Amino acid sequence: MLQISKRIQIPDHEIDITAIRAQGPGGQNVNKVATGIHLRFDIRASSLPERYQTRLLALNDQRITKEGVVVIKAQRRRSQEGNREDALNRLRDLIQSVMVPHKPRLPTKPTRGARERRLAGKAKRARVKALRGKPDT
Repeated sequence: MLQISKRIQIPDHEIDITAIRAQGPGGQNVNKVATGIHLRFDIRASSLPERYQTRLLALNDQRITKEGVVVIKAQRRRSQEGNREDALNRLRDLIQSVMVPHKPRLPTKPTRGARERRLAGKAKRARVKALRGKPDT
């Protein structure tokens, strides 16, 4: 059971965890032992609330496939248990990131002082450029 928040948890049968051979350095151990973890989580078939499912599917994240499956490959640790914990933590972080709704951006206007300073600067620059011309004869 993966605890996401106080009220939301994901049962173990919804998360598919497969052991794979990890890449990279590790000596002889890397060729013998499957310490890497491949985690797959189907968003649409999960027991997550609908609003979190739609937010997850709307994310532009390379770990989410077109079919709506989260694929996490964990091979940072040297042990299988460490990689399993790492993969589950990364899934938890991904789901928790969509639980907090983003505040809508409120459009702002420049202040009166800022507008006056901008216009004064433009007028000053115009005077400088006007003085660069040929003198009247």
